[in-house]
Amino acid sequence: MKYDFTTVPDRTAGDCIAEELVPWDVKPDPGVRPIPMWVADMTFRTAPPVLAAIETRLAQRHMGYFSLSDEYYDSILSWQARRLGVTGLAREDIGYENGVLGGVSSAVQALTCPGDRVLVHAPCYVGFTHTMERIGRVLVHSPLRFGEDGVWRMDYEDMDRAIRENGVKVAIFCSPHNPAGRVWERREIEEAMAVYAANGCFVISDEIWSDVVMPGQRHIPTQSVSEDARRRTVALYSPSKGFSLAGLVGSYHVIYDGYLKNRVVSQGRMSGYNACSVLSMHGLIGAFSAEGEVWLTEMLQVVDANLAKACAFFGRYPGVRVMRPQGTYMLFLDCGGYCRAHGVPIAALQRRGVRCGVIWQNGEDFVWPDSIRMNLALPAALLDEALARLERHVFTD
Repeated sequence: MKYDFTTVPDRTAGDCIAEELVPWDVKPDPGVRPIPMWVADMTFRTAPPVLAAIETRLAQRHMGYFSLSDEYYDSILSWQARRLGVTGLAREDIGYENGVLGGVSSAVQALTCPGDRVLVHAPCYVGFTHTMERIGRVLVHSPLRFGEDGVWRMDYEDMDRAIRENGVKVAIFCSPHNPAGRVWERREIEEAMAVYAANGCFVISDEIWSDVVMPGQRHIPTQSVSEDARRRTVALYSPSKGFSLAGLVGSYHVIYDGYLKNRVVSQGRMSGYNACSVLSMHGLIGAFSAEGEVWLTEMLQVVDANLAKACAFFGRYPGVRVMRPQGTYMLFLDCGGYCRAHGVPIAALQRRGVRCGVIWQNGEDFVWPDSIRMNLALPAALLDEALARLERHVFTD
């Protein structure tokens, strides 16, 4: 490979909550080095083409006011076309957002009132939960189904029922799905959009993971499946997940419909702070460059191998249900069967992992019982060490 995905970077100097924070009421045992596998922040170094673009800009030695450049918009247009097959996208359809969750919040506030209900799938990304709580909206969950073939799927009848019974007018659609790891097929998105259309629902499509799609899979933009989907949907993107840019901040929306665009943009402007930084602009340009694409392709190969290794490991333990992710670098473990068979509460299982230094995430925060979420965007040596610790100290009943 051209780029290094084996060196374990030292991120302990500061400004990295993945390394600094253990989000549990227990800590690793004394002398145990924590392996951060919780928050969706890669342990890999930031993509070098991104850093090169930022360093080139820093060489100018000024940080004056600026406007989003033609190169910024052209980078997005080119990336959407060559990576996602998008046609007909114009510069005026693109708008900056201070983060995908910020864009979700603006869109929901623009299209609903406090107390209104918003549909999401469960397991549900914890950021949706917290954001909707803060702005006074009520989430309605339509559970995904874990099929006999080990694949998560939408339940369209349940979606329709939940929308009708709760008077839902806005749905948040996560594609690829976090934490389940599904890359939805075109026909699945078409069926979901048909349910939303039949009930007059606007759709906010969180596509922040669209760059993190495993070899052999293809992300289908929600807006691309029909003309109605194009008009009905606010789509949100960011280079942050695909290029290890969690702390840089910088996302963008794609909105084709004039009514939706006016509502969402007006809401985003109200704070006066929904504005791009100059380094974020150049970071995106570096990410969406030809060299950025080389780095992304190599990173996906490394993560895919990690996913295969981890799924084989957990497959040895009856009662642990896991789908090998088609997208994202997050692994979602349903441990309910294992916990019941061995008489061990999920909380005890989770805390065993933390005490042996595997800092994973409580999946129950994603509205799914007896579950754990793990970040596998890390060097293979760290993953090997984490799995060895789990074998010795956690799955021992």
